[in-house]
Amino acid sequence: MKKVLFVIGSLRKQSFNRQVSEYVKVLLGDKAEITELEYADLPLVNQDIEFPTPNSLLRVRKDVLGADLIWVFAPEYNASYPAAIKNLFDWLSRPMTAEPNSATAIKGKKVALTGIGGSNQTNGCREKLTALLNFIGAVVMENQVGLAVNAEAWTSNKVVLTDEQKAMLRKQAEDMLAFVG
Repeated sequence: MKKVLFVIGSLRKQSFNRQVSEYVKVLLGDKAEITELEYADLPLVNQDIEFPTPNSLLRVRKDVLGADLIWVFAPEYNASYPAAIKNLFDWLSRPMTAEPNSATAIKGKKVALTGIGGSNQTNGCREKLTALLNFIGAVVMENQVGLAVNAEAWTSNKVVLTDEQKAMLRKQAEDMLAFVG
């Protein structure tokens, strides 16, 4: 069974993207082993603290290295991705040892992208995140899903997916299983 690591781009407890990830988790059922990456405790990237490696980064790298695919669920902040996601991927792009040409935890890792947000459907976030991930050597799945949140969610904190949105996520889950092989 393939191991899929969910990365929720919003650190908010009632995150819309977390709610979408919970729906996808149900969609995948027993077709994949799903865990969620805990990364809120990562320090800001700083070469002065890179070695010895912070414990939180060791834990994150271990989880990433053990996954067959990373599935990012991220909102769009100011036509881009959240700072927490940038910090995570910046750390993952850093060498794992102080040796020259040391491997990174992200190079060659397969990644799927989904986002729910405003009317832009996280297009700016997914576009910029794809560029970042490609630059650091990840392999981004072609089928990305961007969703517009239902208007009531802004006050109720409850995402209600339409049948069309559910179908898009179902197709993406199927494509992800084929992509991860």
